[in-house]
Amino acid sequence: MKISVTKFTVLAVATGMLSACGGGSENTVPDETAAAALETGAAPAIDCTAEAGITYLCGLQGAEDLLSLGLTGRILASGMSGQSTPGHMYLIDPATMQFQELIHGDSFSQAPDIERFPSCPGPLNLQSFSVHGLSVYESGPGVFEVYTTSHGEREAIEVYELDTDFSSGGATPTLAWKGCVVLPANTFANSVARLNDGGFVTTKMMDPAQGFGSVQSGGITGLVYEWHPGGEVAAIEGTELSGANGIVVTDDERFMYVATIGGREVVKFDRSTTPMAKQIMNIDIAPDNIRWAGPGKLLTAGNNYVAPDVCSGPDCATGWSVLEIDAETLAATRVAGADQAAALQGVSSALQVGSDLWIGSFNDDRVGKMARQ
Repeated sequence: MKISVTKFTVLAVATGMLSACGGGSENTVPDETAAAALETGAAPAIDCTAEAGITYLCGLQGAEDLLSLGLTGRILASGMSGQSTPGHMYLIDPATMQFQELIHGDSFSQAPDIERFPSCPGPLNLQSFSVHGLSVYESGPGVFEVYTTSHGEREAIEVYELDTDFSSGGATPTLAWKGCVVLPANTFANSVARLNDGGFVTTKMMDPAQGFGSVQSGGITGLVYEWHPGGEVAAIEGTELSGANGIVVTDDERFMYVATIGGREVVKFDRSTTPMAKQIMNIDIAPDNIRWAGPGKLLTAGNNYVAPDVCSGPDCATGWSVLEIDAETLAATRVAGADQAAALQGVSSALQVGSDLWIGSFNDDRVGKMARQ
């Protein structure tokens, strides 16, 4: 959900598997230090010590969103751009607690599909883009279409093809940028959900000119856009929300669930009715991303609510919670979380992987793994 990031810790190695272990005592370093580390091949010091039941994988830049990649056993993580650093995309191996950077290396290519994305104005600018929200679709064994919300040179849904061919036992995954769909002006998009025809729905969190303060005020700041191949991006009537954030749809695409930061709610829309019927559940956190956690269950994660006049801004440590939500009734149960003392803050995503929960953050240098509480 973050608009601008003032500090990120970035590990130096652009490709290859990186260890979860760290040393030293610094949790964050200024962007210029991280940039120097990238140039010299030296990793900034990170205190990656486990705490309070959370095991950390450190060195990722703003892993705001997390998704499982099916039978590969891997996790795909976004990497939001920093104040002076471009975006990233990471492939995490939970078994080894290591990760690989997918974009800034030899395994990345730009292979535009002009037929599918004829209106995309050009290739991805690797110095001015972000990888924010994620959605994936397995188009073949181990091959995934990846849709991302992206900021920078353009506000767009950027589309990639990820080939995770591990059949040889050690093959290097490849990522190819395929195209984009530019979003309407005055949009800061947050999350995206791919639709069965290759289209998508995506959340406009706010007008970037208004800043995050407009979301904190609780007023209407955004909505949901929909796009289908060959068509135009259009606002969905009746989806006006305060800080629209995470979004998922059911397999049959009848129901759409949206988490709102400003409203501190999860909204269930019935896409089979005109206008869409909706059901609202108010919750006591600022919910960010929302993910499926099994049949009929959703997970959302976010900062514990603190009034803006008490604590606000990117450096505000509020603690955080993970909620499991019944997709039918929207009843919510807290299943994990941490207080203000935890090293991991700014939590934005929770993903169920086996019996573990993986936790992502929009402004931290790590992801966490923990058991449900």
